[in-house]
Amino acid sequence: MIVPVPPVVAERGVFVCFEGGEGSGKSTQSRALREWLEAEGHTVVLTFEPGDTAVGQRLRRIVLDPATGDLSDRTEALLYAADKAEHVDTVVLPALARGEVVVTDRYVDSALAYQGAGRALPVAEVEPVMRWATGGLRPHLTVVLDLEPAAGLERFTGRDRIEGESLEFHQRVRSAFLEMAAADPERYLVLDARAPVEEISAAVRQRVAPLLARESAT
Repeated sequence: MIVPVPPVVAERGVFVCFEGGEGSGKSTQSRALREWLEAEGHTVVLTFEPGDTAVGQRLRRIVLDPATGDLSDRTEALLYAADKAEHVDTVVLPALARGEVVVTDRYVDSALAYQGAGRALPVAEVEPVMRWATGGLRPHLTVVLDLEPAAGLERFTGRDRIEGESLEFHQRVRSAFLEMAAADPERYLVLDARAPVEEISAAVRQRVAPLLARESAT
């Protein structure tokens, strides 16, 4: 029997995640948020998944390199889970314990959307694995940058293993992100990725500001 991992929200620090499909501007908005936060005097750890640890770099090459070829769907999911476990234990949790702001480009929702809905693995089976790998840690806020997959994929000339999947795969991924956000609107912010960059950044700042006030009060 699989025992559910209870959700954990860090008592110190602020944890913000950017999610969305390919080419939706997650990296751009992550950097913009870091710049604003640092200008406001906050210490920020800007990070990403997969690959922002020494172990993660090796895992990233396996899961994204087209030369890897086909992988069992479960193998792929477990490789992503391993990356997340190392990332949370060595990067995310230590920064939050120091009271810093962690901004990550992708987290658990990406695995649920890509390795679950995209690969057509039951999300109910994938989620406990990912929650166990991350100790149940949830972001204070997840920003979903929503974009039609065809529009996002047009921004790439060369594609990695995941980007090179079918349009139908990426449509399932998009639907999964939107469903997760709709199920928990208090912890999600869904924005149209086609909007001007500064307009998106302003909307993100508006939702992040109360989280910073909460942290300052603790």
